[in-house]
Amino acid sequence: MGEDKKKPAKIRTDAKATDGYILTVDGKPKTRYETEKEATAEAAKLKQRFPVIQVTIYDAAKDVYIPVALQEPETQEP
Repeated sequence: MGEDKKKPAKIRTDAKATDGYILTVDGKPKTRYETEKEATAEAAKLKQRFPVIQVTIYDAAKDVYIPVALQEPETQEP
């Protein structure tokens, strides 16, 4: 257990973010990430487990929401 994994920051819902990437589920902000890569990876995991939910990533610097679609699992060709 020597891993020093940094937990994503919980966010305040009463204040608008000015930096970072906010993972939103069904329109509700859930978790803030420093990088888009971290937010996208977590969003993809959520969509795989719960394909019905609406997941978006809010880019606070650009003030835009990026929708996350369910990705088809890659199949290997014979």
